[in-house]
Amino acid sequence: MIQTDILIIGAGPCGLFTVFEAGLLKLRCHLIDALPQAGGQCSEIYPKKPIYDIPAYPSILAGDLVDKLMEQAAPFQPGFTLGERAESIEKDSEDQFILTTNRGTKHRAPIIAIAGGLGCFEPRKPPVPGLAALEDHGVEYIIKDPELYRGKRVVISGGGDSALDWAIFLADGVASEVTLIHRRQEFRGHLDSVQKAMDMAATGKIQLLTDSEVTEAHGDGALKTLVVKHKTEGELTLETDHWVPLFGLSPKLGPIADWNLNINKNAVEVNTFDYSTNIPGIYAIGDINSYPGKLKLILCGFHEATLMVQSAFKRIYPDKNLVLKYTTVNGINGF
Repeated sequence: MIQTDILIIGAGPCGLFTVFEAGLLKLRCHLIDALPQAGGQCSEIYPKKPIYDIPAYPSILAGDLVDKLMEQAAPFQPGFTLGERAESIEKDSEDQFILTTNRGTKHRAPIIAIAGGLGCFEPRKPPVPGLAALEDHGVEYIIKDPELYRGKRVVISGGGDSALDWAIFLADGVASEVTLIHRRQEFRGHLDSVQKAMDMAATGKIQLLTDSEVTEAHGDGALKTLVVKHKTEGELTLETDHWVPLFGLSPKLGPIADWNLNINKNAVEVNTFDYSTNIPGIYAIGDINSYPGKLKLILCGFHEATLMVQSAFKRIYPDKNLVLKYTTVNGINGF
């Protein structure tokens, strides 16, 4: 059983900043995220996308913002349960929440902060017949461990940052052969990544197939071949060990929808006084909450996190007097 003060569902920017604000009040945090790394969409979908509305940063890449937030949270030693989805909650005899993930990991805390962005993310799967039988047997939708692909033939499909970044990474001394397939000619990723992929294609490090898409996947217990249809040149067959379709992630509210929270259009309704939900002890911050005038901006989520932890402290320690202390005066005293 993992015990903490605030259990944060979602390790995106708002969840990570909550660790810092809670740490200033000497509250410990543990974060749960269905994705295999912290950062939410910023890490998984667009790590090289510039963000322009973070105070003091005229422009910062999404991945760099996550790195900075992790650095800011580090003194407060947050715990992480990654690659697992928050599944169910119940109350124990001491009025603490027991949260269990889809893999059976149990967590215990008096406060739950839902910072799940747009919800749980599920990979967008291509409509290829028989694909389910090859999942985890050569077909993967998220790259968790690059070492799985060492010395192997890898086909990556997609036209965004994730597809470009992983193709570049695996082609640089990891995989024996990398093929990047995109159904259009123009990529929508960061220009630097597009140029690097083009340069690697020119030198033969990446086999680039544009105006193409995978239409069939074949194998006997494990992936063996892919059939690729080109827009004008017809079909070709590729022998490969792995196929990684990176078509983005589809957000879903997931099991949270069954927690008896007030839901409005796939978002959790909150009180803007402290971003509490209709269940005492459960709060919701960031894109996953709903209230009049809501703006889905990282900046607003930071504000919501700040007010939320003040309320959480008073709930945990009702007899303690909480006095706002400025970091410019007190500094940062970690655990």
